Amino acid sequence: MRIGLLGGSFNPIHNAHLRIAGEAQGACRLDRVIFIPAADPPHKPLAGDISFEIRSSMVTMAIAGHPDFEMSTVEAERPGKSYSVDTIRAFRERNPGDELFFIIGGDSFLEIGTWHRYAEIFRQCNLIVVERPGCQIHNPLETLPDAIRGAFQCDAQTGSLTHECGTSVYFVTGSPLELSSTEIRRLAAADADITRYVPSDVAAYISQQRIYHQCPLKKTKQLKRQH
Repeated sequence: MRIGLLGGSFNPIHNAHLRIAGEAQGACRLDRVIFIPAADPPHKPLAGDISFEIRSSMVTMAIAGHPDFEMSTVEAERPGKSYSVDTIRAFRERNPGDELFFIIGGDSFLEIGTWHRYAEIFRQCNLIVVERPGCQIHNPLETLPDAIRGAFQCDAQTGSLTHECGTSVYFVTGSPLELSSTEIRRLAAADADITRYVPSDVAAYISQQRIYHQCPLKKTKQLKRQH
């Protein structure tokens, strides 16, 4: 099977996450997309100290109407930081016959050189890089870290990259939503309406459980209405 892996803190999961998953699935003919909430995100502290159980519950609600989407608790099943390279390896070991596609946004791809053992990720699976607002990638090869650039060849027609071990990096353009989890948390803490930005069941759960009422009301740029 062709399996997409989409990780994140999902604090909370929102409509841009779902769109990224759908666009990656359509572009690369994925049989399934697995959402993987981070248990202990390595790049930055988890805002509001929202538990894994709460964040994974929101993911379950958000994907309930998508039969090809599922959630994995793999990152809560091991101690330490939730490094992507370890998560991908776990899926390879559990399902050696599957072809794996690690899904990230263009903004994350531009920073991948800062990730833990990032070079191993390209050897373990394919990557799907989905366009994000303000992060268009015009020259894929030049955006790679210098240390690994020589291991890739670029297809001039498709813009995809092929690693020397046979894996590929695909770049997907679509209709990116400019949504910010930080701003959604701020709105939720202020009892503002967030139903335009997250699935309705998730919005109701956040409101009823008052999940983000202890979060600081840090001002961010205003969210754009989705189309």
